[in-house]
Order: sequence, then C-alpha cells, then structure tokens
Amino acid sequence: MKRVVIAGTESGVGKTTIATGLMAALTAAGYNVQPFKVGPDYIDPGFHSLVTGNYSRNLDSYFMGEDGVKEVFLQWAKQANISIIEGVMGLFDGKGKEGVSSTASIAKTLQAPVILIIDGEKLAQSGAALAYGYKNFDPELDVRGVILNNIAGPGHYRLIKEAIEEGTGLKVVGYLPASKKLKLPERHLGLVPTHESAELTSYFRELTAATNENIDLDMIIELAAGADPDLSLSKKSIFPAVESKYQVRLGVAYDQAFNFYYRDNLDILEMLGAELIYFSPMSEKRLSDVDGLYIGGGFPESFLKELAANSSMQEDIYNQIEKGLPVYAECGGYMYLTRGISNYSMVGIIPTETLLENQLQAIGYVEFKALKDTILMKEGQIARGHVYHYSRMKELEGENFCYQIIDGVDRKLKTGYSYKNMLASYVHLHFGYNSSIPENFLKSCLEYKNTGCR
Repeated sequence: MKRVVIAGTESGVGKTTIATGLMAALTAAGYNVQPFKVGPDYIDPGFHSLVTGNYSRNLDSYFMGEDGVKEVFLQWAKQANISIIEGVMGLFDGKGKEGVSSTASIAKTLQAPVILIIDGEKLAQSGAALAYGYKNFDPELDVRGVILNNIAGPGHYRLIKEAIEEGTGLKVVGYLPASKKLKLPERHLGLVPTHESAELTSYFRELTAATNENIDLDMIIELAAGADPDLSLSKKSIFPAVESKYQVRLGVAYDQAFNFYYRDNLDILEMLGAELIYFSPMSEKRLSDVDGLYIGGGFPESFLKELAANSSMQEDIYNQIEKGLPVYAECGGYMYLTRGISNYSMVGIIPTETLLENQLQAIGYVEFKALKDTILMKEGQIARGHVYHYSRMKELEGENFCYQIIDGVDRKLKTGYSYKNMLASYVHLHFGYNSSIPENFLKSCLEYKNTGCR
C-alpha cells in the first residue's frame, strides 16, 4: 500500500494546505486517495474528505494503541491507490516526553516514509540545517523528502533546494509560493470548517493548480511506493467482531453548528447495527422517530440566533430526554443542552448557562473514571478523550457529575453531567479506546425502543 506522511517542523507551516493540495491534485489525476489525520482533529479531515470523496480517518495511538492505528489504517487504505497521512503539530510533538501519538510515532508504527514541510519565508541556506536536524534526530524515522512553503519565487526555491539536497541527501520535491490566496481561513478553534466555507470550490481549484505547477507528484508517488510492504496487524480491537447486534435508529445532529465527529465512531455504531438518522438542530422542527441521540461538537456559538430561534426542536429534545430517551452529547452538544449560551436560550435540560470566554479554557488529552453508571460506562470504568474549548459552565454542582479526570488537564476535576438517560460533557471520546462504550450506548437505545417509548 503506497503511503506517505506529510509532517511539519511545527504548527502553522502549512501541513493542511499542502496535504490537502496533494490529495486534490492526485484525485484530479485519477488516483483513489485515502486521507488520514494524526491526532484528535475534526476540521482538517473535513477538507481531506471534500477533495478526495473519501472520509478522512483519525490515527491516534493514545486512543487506539499501535495495533489500533494499524487496524484503522489497514481497514481503509486497502481500497485506495495511495494514502496521504497529514501529521499534527511539529514532527516529534505528542503527549508527554515520550511523544505519544506524535506524527513521528505514527509514521514509525505504519512504517511510512515522511515528507517534511518547511516554511521557507525567512530562510535561505539555513533550511539545510533545519532539514538535517529533523532527518537525524530519530534514526528509526524514515524522513525521505522536503516540501517548501511560502517561497518568494523560483530563485528563492533553488537556493534552499540546493542547500538541503547537498547538505542532507533529502529530495526536495517542490514548493508552494507565498500567496494569501493559498491560506485557509482560521478561527479560535483552528481552521474554519468546510460547512461554513462557501468559496472552497474556487479555493481548491487554485490550490490544485499551484500544487500541480510546483510539486513533483510523480516523486510523491515514488516516495509513497517506498513504504515497507510488510505492515501487519497482530490483534484487532477497534471494529466489532460481531456486527448488527443492535437494530436501533440513532439520531445524529449534523449541520453547520454540529459536525465534530470521529468518522470511525459513526462507522462503529453502524457496524453494531445502528441506523444513523442525521438531523439539524438549526433547521428541523422536531425529531423523527429515533431510539437515541448523539449530539457532537462543533461551533454552536457561531449560530446562536438560529439555534435559539428553533424553540420547537429544543422543546422536543427536552421532552424526549424527560421521557428517558438515551442522549449522548459532547462539547458543543453539551453547551446546547444547557439553559443558554451567552443569553441565547438553548434546550435547558442541564441546569446551568454556558459562558463564552476569550481565552482557551482547556486543551489536551484526558483520561477519566466513571463516577457512576451511565448509558456509556459502568462506575469505575476508565476511558480516554480530548478537550478543546473556550467556553465554560457558569455553575454546575451536585450529584450529577459523571466523570473524574485522573490524568491530563485539571487532574482530579469532576466534570460532565448525567440525568436520566442523558450524558453530556466537554470530553470528545474515541470509541476505539473502549469497545464497550458504543455497545453500552446502543444497548440503552435498544432497551428504550423495546419499552415502547418511541
């Protein structure tokens, strides 16, 4: 399986732009490209999926372990001509001193060659020293090539290219010019999601043209073909061995306000038998007949007027939760279930208000323990997730807390909220860490369905 990792010297050097440009150009050339993203990210995979027509998959060893990373990769790469894996942060940046789930660790797990992105805007021959350091820092890592970003022109490119190739032996396979037209828009949580980017079609057309003009795609394919062919899996743990156990209808909130989901989470739910019924809390007036709800993260704070105006949907969700409908909500979904966000009325089932802050409130991996039985976990069970939010809850106390953080940000903090068959928190879960979590959720949906409450 041809595969290559697109890594960066640091965050902000253009990994997403260049990785997406390569995916778009290769797809336009007739290749079936399977995209992947290292780490807990929802926005970058949206761009990948848009240009390739294939869902982008997250690869994260903190959630999945090394075998899980291989399992997810092998599950989806087998259908493609080539796999492009976009890294996260700097090449060696991960959790803790060990760099768990860093781009480098994922590349070694997948035995995949690495192409390093270097921002050349303020560099000349010094680019060779930078490339040399990244190539030789970890002898087990297979760094094969370099792509330069923010280059002033052909002369600037030749200057850095010759220095890098002569000083390191690495192949410089191309560059992107310095151009505001090639920069993706950003906001406080990162790049603006694809759902909100009305002019992406013209943007990707321009990016594809720049990629074709300035990057050697044949060399990219040649480097990807140099990946170790003997990648094997010793144990499967992510995808269910027995499928279609739970024949339920699961409502999934999916619109401009709510679209942060790990694609493999949704696939696992479908493999277990759930029929996913996508709905919009912004525009639809009522829920259809469902046996449970999954309300993921997103940007509800950007669509407060639209969400608040749809009071009939809010009332329906509130009433269904009171009847015992199983509901799992993450981050943006958690905010939506509170009484309000910045004076805009929301569902109101969680007795507090969400406050929007200008400063980041929490970011990072977390490991937590269930404080009581819920629709997802039994008391004492351990799970892992990721948090990234600027908002906070005004006041939330009492016996309804469902998680205790045991590792990561705010260690020993009690968080999350459960009520009847609802569970909501800021934590984004990846079901790959604990296969019992999606099964418990769908089991509660099936029990609700069998009681005749629907």
